[in-house]
Amino acid sequence: MNVSRRTLLAATGATAAISATTLATSAGAARAQSGDTADEPVETVGTVGFDALLQRAETLLTGGAFDPSDADFAAAVAALDATAKGLWETLDRSAGRTALWPDLSPATDPGNFGQSYTRLRTLATAWATPGTSLAGSAEAADTLVAALRFAHDTAYNPAKRETGNWWFWEIGAPRALMDCSVLLRDRLPAADLAAYLAVVDRFCPDADRRTSSPTLAETGANRTDKAVIVALRGLLGQDAAKLASARDALSDVRDSGRNSLFRYTSSGDGFYRDGSFVQHDVVAYTGTYGAVLLGGAACLLSLLADSEWAIADPSVSVMYEAVERSFAPVVFDGLMMDAVRGRAISRERAGDHRDGAAAVAAILLLATGAPAAYADRWRELVKGWLTRNRTTPFASLATLPQLALAKAVLNDRTIHPGPRTTGHFVFADMDRVVHRQARWGCTLSLSSKRISAYEAGNGENLHGWYTGDGMTYLYDGDDLGQFGDGFWPTVDPYRLPGTTVDTRERTDLGTGAGTSTYRPTNAVAGGAVLHDRYGAAAMELIGPAGTTLRTKKSWFLLDNAVIALGAGISSGDGRTVETIVENRNLGRNGTQRLLVDGVRQPAQQGWTQKFGHARWAHVDGVGGYVFADPTDLRALREERTGTWRAINTGADTGGSTDPVTRRYLTLWVDHGVSPAGAGYSYVLLPGASAAATAVWSHSRPVRIVANDTTAQAVEARRQGLTAVNFWGAGTAAGITASGPASVLVQRRGRELNVAVADPSRTLTSLTVELPFPAGRVVTADDTVSLAPGRHPVLTVAVGGSRGHTHTATLS
Repeated sequence: MNVSRRTLLAATGATAAISATTLATSAGAARAQSGDTADEPVETVGTVGFDALLQRAETLLTGGAFDPSDADFAAAVAALDATAKGLWETLDRSAGRTALWPDLSPATDPGNFGQSYTRLRTLATAWATPGTSLAGSAEAADTLVAALRFAHDTAYNPAKRETGNWWFWEIGAPRALMDCSVLLRDRLPAADLAAYLAVVDRFCPDADRRTSSPTLAETGANRTDKAVIVALRGLLGQDAAKLASARDALSDVRDSGRNSLFRYTSSGDGFYRDGSFVQHDVVAYTGTYGAVLLGGAACLLSLLADSEWAIADPSVSVMYEAVERSFAPVVFDGLMMDAVRGRAISRERAGDHRDGAAAVAAILLLATGAPAAYADRWRELVKGWLTRNRTTPFASLATLPQLALAKAVLNDRTIHPGPRTTGHFVFADMDRVVHRQARWGCTLSLSSKRISAYEAGNGENLHGWYTGDGMTYLYDGDDLGQFGDGFWPTVDPYRLPGTTVDTRERTDLGTGAGTSTYRPTNAVAGGAVLHDRYGAAAMELIGPAGTTLRTKKSWFLLDNAVIALGAGISSGDGRTVETIVENRNLGRNGTQRLLVDGVRQPAQQGWTQKFGHARWAHVDGVGGYVFADPTDLRALREERTGTWRAINTGADTGGSTDPVTRRYLTLWVDHGVSPAGAGYSYVLLPGASAAATAVWSHSRPVRIVANDTTAQAVEARRQGLTAVNFWGAGTAAGITASGPASVLVQRRGRELNVAVADPSRTLTSLTVELPFPAGRVVTADDTVSLAPGRHPVLTVAVGGSRGHTHTATLS
């Protein structure tokens, strides 16, 4: 897909993944909370026909019946009405019009007619929603019918040939057109409806294939989008074969399940067993396309329930498992982590909270038809997210249908808010690592020859150069605006936290049509996890063309600390190389206190200082930073102004030119010009007080025992834990490995717990010699065998394991 369903659809006030259908009983559940259950329709299992299914489709677009006295519903209606009024007032209704809106001219441009249809859908939704100024208006209905006819005759009909971006022709326009047709079906002349069904048959005849490239099979989110379109076309045309086609597309019964969405994939697009989600072959995309896929599946499950076309594939459990396996780790109090949003980070109208809300809505919709064992857990999970997010409440982002589902959960006293997700998650199949504690989370965005460092295109993500070079996202439960509050248009894109960069000037990415990705040549990216609690992560950084920068980066993630190490930092290009310890968004007026070695530093903007032998630093409201050795630390306070347009000029997602200003506090290590064998070592203490940071710096409960190009290793003595990233055969911290590996060893009483992974995916077998005696295996994966002794040797069959962790407990 070259253009997101993204803001184009979200801007209409409805998320694409879930804007077409919901069970009528979902709205009924929300109404039941307010005591209004009168005249609820009751449908018999197996007898639901076309008319009832079309009513379901309309219900999710409008929300069905709701309590107008409820402040949240009233606000949602007002928001819809305000948007619709603006579109209504600027809609060209003149006889000689050449476009529906002046800013979408010429109407024949795919982006323009695509966006015209989405605006018409917003107007149609307002017309069909009680409480708006257009509700039930005969004039509005007639105007919409005429506008749809104009768009068809002028720009989008079966006689046209696809030009420009295929997505507008095959997904964006037909989806919005079918939604409009559902809403206006009682007002559309039969000839008009027949014409619209014909154009869908021309450009989206089924969900299996790309119409513009018939040999290309649709996968992932594209496939679910098309399946929904085909289903709506089938309902409007009362075509049972189309409905069966839409249903079967999810399982892909015509292709032996090869492109089934209800299966785990091992390459390309889709959900992986480790929880990863990939779209566009090589991009970590759980937060956008993954949510679209989940919502699309939920949409069809709900739409077709209790009909002869109901989805009965037992493999739908893949979707159910994805909620907790793929989404829960990357949703923090309702926001979606930017590390899995791809180029969507550059979209002004689709920030982390909005994409998080889309995922929440998809999960709630899926819960309406899922087995209770799943649905009950999800509703608790979601209720926790909704109640903790006071920065951008769900009600301020949700459509009426989404709000109805959410309020049903919030008002149900039997559903208790779930706690934050905790644990360590290695998403080896998309080069992401997520570490979750009760009050904070840390996410690492890595890349390799398997997973792209960034995606750009269609004018989006113009400054995403270093987002996949080990960018470290630190999330704090008390600051949910860190990356969503104007971060991307204002942050220095050369100084992203956790990255080591050559300071050369870069040119904008993705300014032309189509999207592209950049995959570096390194093999190592990933790590190992022990007890779902501790992690070792590694990435070899090999700079792209134009730089000779090389370095080896490691992170060790523990209960209250993240240890970051860098070794072998080398570059011969005559430019300065920096490692960014922190670049914190302080908001519009932030003056958070900075201490360096206990001394308070100035708070005025523009202040900068070099500390030749810094041992620790602390930022109020964020946490502490401890340096293993006295470090040449640089610090800067600056007020930065930028625009969303500077990072996204997309036809449908481009940001505004309005200036955005935020304050930043930046800490970095300057490795000098053309460094040779430089390194760094620092510890993040999220949420720690200044006093705790000073104590940590003095006591050093975690010891760095190696930081070179052979191995990087730490020992956490209180936990009895040793963690090592080996870059090749070698010995560190008493552990010997036969090749590149991430190894964690914890000694607890008479047991020895070991976790091993090959993040390079280059080995078939790996041996690990341990420094502690062991005589037998208590438990172990079937890939692990033991040669016992005073220095026991584990042999691990890592070939084909895709960088995943192998574990053993020894006695």
